[in-house]
Amino acid sequence: MASIFSRIVAGEIPSYKVAESENFYAFLDINPVAKGHVLVIPKREEDYFFDLSDEELGGIMAFAKRVAKAIKASFPCNRVGVTVIGIDVPHAHIHLVPITTGKEINMSNPKLKLEPAEFEAIAKKIAENFK
Repeated sequence: MASIFSRIVAGEIPSYKVAESENFYAFLDINPVAKGHVLVIPKREEDYFFDLSDEELGGIMAFAKRVAKAIKASFPCNRVGVTVIGIDVPHAHIHLVPITTGKEINMSNPKLKLEPAEFEAIAKKIAENFK
């Protein structure tokens, strides 16, 4: 059975897309720890991040770098934090979170509750800054 992320890539489940390439897809986390929290995934389903090929690892990091620059241009923050946890969804993914102190990237923090219109505005802002 396809992972929820594969179903998002296939268009079976809606997402708040911020960027896409031939091999990678970036979208807002619907349970964000901060506004601008983005997930970056390979379109090819692979459970464990370090089972990606060397080419895929390089490609996803280069793509994530471009997304991180768009996040930083969209939200006041000192940096965009990156973490790879890989427990909740069996599909390799990177979390990109705008941070000021570093505490914002703790996935145990309470999740923000945002309205669909706010998610749409955030996704649009990041997408506009994606180069």
